[in-house]
Amino acid sequence: MLRPLTCVEICAGGGGQALGLAMAGFTHVALVEYESAYCAVLKENRPEWNVICQDVREFDGHPYAGVDLLAGGVPCPPFSVAGKQLGKDDERDLFPEAIRLLEEIRPRAVMLENVRGFLDPEFADYREQIRSSIERLGYVPHIGLLNASDFGVPQLRPRAVIIGIRTDEPGVFAYPTGEPGSAGTVGEALYDLMAENHWAGAKAWAKKAAKIAPTIVGGSKKHGGPDLGPARAKRAWAELGIDGHGVADQAPPADFDGMPKLTSRMIARIQGFPDVWTFGKKKTAACRMIGNAFPPPVAMAVGQAIRRCLENG
Repeated sequence: MLRPLTCVEICAGGGGQALGLAMAGFTHVALVEYESAYCAVLKENRPEWNVICQDVREFDGHPYAGVDLLAGGVPCPPFSVAGKQLGKDDERDLFPEAIRLLEEIRPRAVMLENVRGFLDPEFADYREQIRSSIERLGYVPHIGLLNASDFGVPQLRPRAVIIGIRTDEPGVFAYPTGEPGSAGTVGEALYDLMAENHWAGAKAWAKKAAKIAPTIVGGSKKHGGPDLGPARAKRAWAELGIDGHGVADQAPPADFDGMPKLTSRMIARIQGFPDVWTFGKKKTAACRMIGNAFPPPVAMAVGQAIRRCLENG
């Protein structure tokens, strides 16, 4: 029987990456998260996890030296096309903290994920700075782009994933390839949830919703209540028969007429979360957690690839 591999995760959020890594066989010895609502969700779903509700800037990695993996989804607004793309000049950029912890912990591998915008040309110098920092600390760096839809997630969600494997590890890392076209449609993914209140139009809606979803957005605390993104995204949702102006508390009633809104549970399923994963009782906070998460099936696939590298050297 293979021994569990240990993991420290920073910027754990609502648990998407942590759940995926757990499914890949990693045991979390610490999860660091700044927001108390997110910490509560992590503890509610996994009481056994050691959740440290603390600013990562104040987190000392030395007590965790030698774990197998350091992972994290550092904040994406500095690189998101939905923001100002300030990169390293954004106060929310936590890549320097990840590099500090990499030096303090010296894990066998590191995994950091971010939005597609991180790979844009304007960040080439900063990417090289991060890559060279990882290399300088004694790791073989890899920077790749993964599409969530290749891993069964019914959503257009490309993510940049940085991997570093310590140079004394004999294994060679390779990104998982997934299976293009493996994701079902939004209608297939959500039909049972849309029909749970016996909506007469659920079957016709599911047939119309015959594509994968646009990118689920999380936004920030600076913006208003939950919805499905800017005008362009709302138009894409409308093509799927979804009203993107807000989020519903429950599925459409039996006699509903018009375009339904998604519930937070529906959004979580499109993000790849299992239905048993809870996000608290506040809808706005739940939608922000879900939208900012790394889809668990993608995190699991990357975790499995790291595990193969570490165990099959």
